[in-house]
Amino acid sequence: MKRPEAIVVGCSAGGLDALKILLAGLDPQLSQPVLVCCHSGADTVELLCELLARASTLPVVEAVERTPPRGGVVHVAPSGYHLLVEADGCFALSTDPRVSHARPSIDVLFGAAADVWRQALIGVVLTGANADGAQGLLQLRRNGGCAIVQSPADAVAKTMPQAALDIAGADHCVPLDAVAPLLNRLCCP
Repeated sequence: MKRPEAIVVGCSAGGLDALKILLAGLDPQLSQPVLVCCHSGADTVELLCELLARASTLPVVEAVERTPPRGGVVHVAPSGYHLLVEADGCFALSTDPRVSHARPSIDVLFGAAADVWRQALIGVVLTGANADGAQGLLQLRRNGGCAIVQSPADAVAKTMPQAALDIAGADHCVPLDAVAPLLNRLCCP
């Protein structure tokens, strides 16, 4: 695997608490952008960003269309839109139909990011109650990226990480509290 240039993270049920633990453990010197898709069910992600920012070692912002992801910043997919990364490296938002009953969809984000960063991408699937993310993680792995899946036994909702393991497999399957230290080892010099 090439040195990682970006990290994508997907979660659903139990995701807020899981993201807080993950983001609190990241090295503040992390230079890669972190793109997060969380099924929150809320009309906006403003509160989600605020809650995550309180725990995170990195700044947390809502992803904005036509802007590039910034290194060392957590970008959260806005509610009601699929978050994509285009060939020019900028974010794009889409109102295309829901994928796996979700918009934003983890599969859509992971697939778009995998096409841009290929083997320089790390995908992380955390707790969740549906299979969103499994197909995107498979595409990420087929493009040479690194897949990290939270151990289903450790997840609040086991369905999402188990589906990811069943469909895509993983380079690393670890408990939640081991995800951030693993990312730090893979990403920080």
